[in-house]
Amino acid sequence: MNYLPQVIRARYVSGFIVSTRFDDGTEKHIDVSQWFKGPVFEPLKDPKLFRKFFIEAGTLAWPNGVDIAPEALYAAADSKKRHAKRMERTRKTRRSS
Repeated sequence: MNYLPQVIRARYVSGFIVSTRFDDGTEKHIDVSQWFKGPVFEPLKDPKLFRKFFIEAGTLAWPNGVDIAPEALYAAADSKKRHAKRMERTRKTRRSS
């Protein structure tokens, strides 16, 4: 990847999902819990601490020193699109019943 994405805006959505906007205009809802592996991420399972994220050096960071590489965030699946696809499949199933 030649492009190093930078998070320029982030807001809490729900659960462990953060709405992000990157410097190239890409927007997505990212489920951060996919990175909750290992002891360093354990504190982020507390919703109060999780919501204290901020943007530092172009990525999401937390007061306990945890951050996630911006290219990992950029490559992550968009939770909003996944949810929309699930809803569409549910509607199609209901219509065909």
